[in-house]
Amino acid sequence: MRNRIFLLVMVLAIASLTSAQPRVVTGLTSWKFTRNDDLSASVPGFDDSSWQSVTVPHDWAIYGPFDKEIDKQTVRIVQNNEEQASEKTGRTGALPFTGTGWYRTTFSLPGELSSKQVLITFDGAMSNARVFVNGKEAGSRPYGYSYFWFDISNLVKPGDGNVVAVRLENLPFSSRWYPGAGLYRKVNLIVKDQSSFAHWGHFITTPFVSDETARVNIRSRVQGENLSIRTLIRDAGGNIIAENQCTTRFGDDMIQDIAIKNPRRWSPETPVLYTAEFSLYANGELCDSETVRFGIREIRYSAEKGFELNGQPTKFKGVCLHHDLGPLGAAVNRAALRRQLTILKDLGCNAIRSSHNMPSMEQLELCDEMGFLFLAESFDEWKLPKVENGYNLYFDDWAEKDVENLVRATRNHPCIVMWSAGNEVPDQWGSAGVKRAHWLQEVFHREDPTRPVTVGMDQVKAVMESGFGALLDVPGLNYRTQLYEEAYDKFPQGFVLGSETASTVSSRGVYKFPVVKAAGVTYPDRQCSSYDLEYCNWSNIPEEDFVLQDDKPWVIGEFVWTGFDYLGEPTPYDNYWPSRSSYFGICDLAGLPKDRYYLYRSRWNQSESTLHILPHWNWPGREGEVTPVFVYTGYPAAELFVNGKSQGMQRKHNGSVLNRYRLMWNEVTYEPGTLKVVAYDEAGKPVAEAAVHTAGKPYRIVLEADRTTLAADGEDLCYVTATIVDKEGNPCPLADNTLTAVVSGAAGFRALCNGDATSLELFHLNRMKAFNGKLVVTLQAGSKPGPATLSLTAKGLKAGRIELKVGE
Repeated sequence: MRNRIFLLVMVLAIASLTSAQPRVVTGLTSWKFTRNDDLSASVPGFDDSSWQSVTVPHDWAIYGPFDKEIDKQTVRIVQNNEEQASEKTGRTGALPFTGTGWYRTTFSLPGELSSKQVLITFDGAMSNARVFVNGKEAGSRPYGYSYFWFDISNLVKPGDGNVVAVRLENLPFSSRWYPGAGLYRKVNLIVKDQSSFAHWGHFITTPFVSDETARVNIRSRVQGENLSIRTLIRDAGGNIIAENQCTTRFGDDMIQDIAIKNPRRWSPETPVLYTAEFSLYANGELCDSETVRFGIREIRYSAEKGFELNGQPTKFKGVCLHHDLGPLGAAVNRAALRRQLTILKDLGCNAIRSSHNMPSMEQLELCDEMGFLFLAESFDEWKLPKVENGYNLYFDDWAEKDVENLVRATRNHPCIVMWSAGNEVPDQWGSAGVKRAHWLQEVFHREDPTRPVTVGMDQVKAVMESGFGALLDVPGLNYRTQLYEEAYDKFPQGFVLGSETASTVSSRGVYKFPVVKAAGVTYPDRQCSSYDLEYCNWSNIPEEDFVLQDDKPWVIGEFVWTGFDYLGEPTPYDNYWPSRSSYFGICDLAGLPKDRYYLYRSRWNQSESTLHILPHWNWPGREGEVTPVFVYTGYPAAELFVNGKSQGMQRKHNGSVLNRYRLMWNEVTYEPGTLKVVAYDEAGKPVAEAAVHTAGKPYRIVLEADRTTLAADGEDLCYVTATIVDKEGNPCPLADNTLTAVVSGAAGFRALCNGDATSLELFHLNRMKAFNGKLVVTLQAGSKPGPATLSLTAKGLKAGRIELKVGE
């Protein structure tokens, strides 16, 4: 990771640079934007005064409206030996991401540029980017998830009036989920001496680690003559613990080995980070400086012990994450990512898979800091298409370049412990696909020989026969639990990774009767049951993965599909309208935990006690009917009571997959009142209680913020959960009142989200229905400190109000 010094001056969209430092990095954040396509917008004198003023990162499509005709895709499937067309209306979120958009901004440069190099960098631009500087095309990049940069030294001029224009175009039928649109990640301008470190030029590894000493190997790519490097290593407290001088050069590389005494190892439990400060001198004068954060850790994969981190066998307890941030769309935001990871940390999750694309820099930085292992993925397609205008159009010309940039930009992140070259690519079939897999893996190895490569494979029979799976460093299986044993027998690696698992579907707070295990089931309300027994035709319930993870030491972990619901792919309702976001998440689109969260938590988070009852206990009209009750807990046994009457003791046992991980009372008869569960430890001692009450009529709105102090940086976010409760404070699980948010003071309103996959209400408006008694309000800090207030009102309910502080 590169820790940069940002100089932000945003006056009339002009960013100013000074020459006081050898390297200056400026975030280009203030832009003009339009959806009109006019190539003359690349000309410096073009009048963009009528364009919208936006702040980058920016996603133009998230503001809607939802429309079933947007990117409506027809997928051909074979059933009963006949090909049939399946119309998918919400596959890409039904949001207007297709078409063209233009961005323009201006910047100034120092008066003397003859000895300078000027770069413009993009962490991601969706998609088919063409970049113009002062009217001339600097370059292009088709893949919307790729990091890229251009040397624009010959296109800029000293002083004011430099103009950057970016044209983006998203083709229809180019994605299988909501990709977002626009400059959705950071854009930076770098001014440095021509004698300098190359962009993404440092590679830090720790090839030897013991309790006494760690060898830190640093390879720095440089440009210029008569160069030397001075390196300082600081610990997490900022103390200098090692330093080194280097004058030896091998071609364009300068290589150092620095010993760190008594190193503290990076891990999910102890995410200790060090900082390397590099100063580059030409003929004895300082010409460049960079700071890179890194971790000291060892990784190893073997048939004997599976995955080892710092010598300890470690299972991946991971989730897959798409890149959208729910109601914020694809525009990256550090606070939103931190909230996701905080929720996942409580879950007991220790690993993230960036499915199915390059992750954001902010996500990797946070995973370094908070302690998450990371599987960094690259592509959803290779040469053979899944969608008409997907990456298949660019694979031949761009795949190697995109992998190079992925690795070079992110390889110093200790969280990354594996690369993924692809996900469920149709190239799994045939010898040509085997050759592509080998070629891509070798590109990864060339760029980074320290980490293994996997591919998420769903055509398991095919890859066993072709040799595709055998050649990979790590064989990743997507679903197909029934084939794990056979794959383990046939693959030579001696272990298997669940690269994508479960795909259980549910809607928060929705329960369907009768309670049955079923694949592909649908209902008239386009919701899925939270009894967590419904899944897709290709997938399974969580417990089928749990058994393999727990009983087979050669299964090295799993990445559950998915940690959070995401925009697009509303399976099993991808042929129904309205339905525009997924049901797969352990948490819903608003970030609220579903019941399934507690099932995973009971297994993954052993440091905290989990005791969770489902369903809710408001069932008017079901009096006297059988209403099963499930309990998710880390305790081995529990007793259930309905209005004080015992329903018996249940104990986990191996009689069935479900009984091993859930406590179930399948014959409970509903009557209004109180469900109470008492949990027992292994010794039979009662150790915890939980209860659910039948709620009365909705009475008031209760607000709870994930944090009450925000940074006054114009970017920080606060998430406030609104819960509708009765007079006694019991949550009302059926409430669907329309709530209105009003924000005043030093923060502003950003978005509303209720987690309902069928809702067509727009996120950026301040009115929305509660879904099953809840919704989440997102507030954004201003740039000045002071108090802020959120009020939430609804007809017939007592308003909710909460005070926040926006700090320095």
